[in-house]
Amino acid sequence: MKVIVVGAGVVGTMHAWHAVERGHEVVHIEREAEARGASLRNFGQIWVSGRAGGEELDTALRARELWEGIGARVPGLGFRAIGSLTPVRNDLERAVAEAAATRPDAAARGYELLTADEARAVNPALRGEFEAALWCERDAAVEPRTAQLALREALLATGRYTFLPDREVREVVGERAVRDDRGEVHGGDAVVLCTGAWLSGLVREVAGEIPVRRVRLQMMQTDPLGEPLTTSVADADSFRYYPAYASGALDALNAGQAQDPTAAAHRMQLLMVQRLDGGLTIGDTHEYEYPFAFDTLEDPYEHLTRVVESFLGRPLPKVRRRWAGVYAQCVDTTRVVHRQKVRDGVWLVTGPGGRGMTCSPAIAETTANELGW
Repeated sequence: MKVIVVGAGVVGTMHAWHAVERGHEVVHIEREAEARGASLRNFGQIWVSGRAGGEELDTALRARELWEGIGARVPGLGFRAIGSLTPVRNDLERAVAEAAATRPDAAARGYELLTADEARAVNPALRGEFEAALWCERDAAVEPRTAQLALREALLATGRYTFLPDREVREVVGERAVRDDRGEVHGGDAVVLCTGAWLSGLVREVAGEIPVRRVRLQMMQTDPLGEPLTTSVADADSFRYYPAYASGALDALNAGQAQDPTAAAHRMQLLMVQRLDGGLTIGDTHEYEYPFAFDTLEDPYEHLTRVVESFLGRPLPKVRRRWAGVYAQCVDTTRVVHRQKVRDGVWLVTGPGGRGMTCSPAIAETTANELGW
């Protein structure tokens, strides 16, 4: 079988991976020299902890298993099974963590409520003041800026993979073929369009208006911390954002503890991961109303800096870079991904939202299974 994959972000790359793994030939087409979108502009978190119970959690857990297996074969991914800690500062926040730790699926996530001293034993860099922390053993991390490059190198080594960069697919030609902007037609037994946040042009032509929206975020990365940050770190604002934490305790937190005005205005949470070079990737914000602003705002960065410094108990290293990104999210956020047959043998897969890096291996595996690869 020959599979044409359009889009070299993490979702497209994982579709190529599964096709090659099953013995098929893949032609992988990317409109940039290499992927430049949300697949690089993220935390690199394999984020199980906040996922909704049911299909979303099952997908994340399967993806976590797949990431670990692929990481063992492709060291350039930088896979680390580091877990995460969410420190809490008061009774309201602690009650949400306690409710999460008693969920029926808490063991599958690796949830455990730790004392402050226990949390510092797991992550000694957390020298700031907090009362307790929710530990999630199943969370992990990879290196987002290099993951696709490492996967592509492994795919090229198989001899069954061809990468065609700098080609924008303009048209679906008949069944199971596409035409690029150089006029070349690429045909096979199946075509998968993994177009990320590119929802106009070709996508609108073949699929119409789909129930997927674009979301903008801001993030930053620092110079090396100078010591290991042994886990990912979140703050209690993540309780307000992720569906796993929905509970009466969360209702009480929302009613009894107003979110910081800057965090509320920009729909913020803290997520923080240490990169292999020692720097910290820190974010993020959420902007849903299109058209998006074209600039980045300083207030969110200042807020994140205050929160991080309060957990670390020390000044944040110099910020090395700041950026904005846009990803595609299903309007019905309970859906893991939008998967649509748009022609015979042609499928569109997009809209995983902030779950793309976490869930892409399992999303692609499901596509492969459903298409009978």
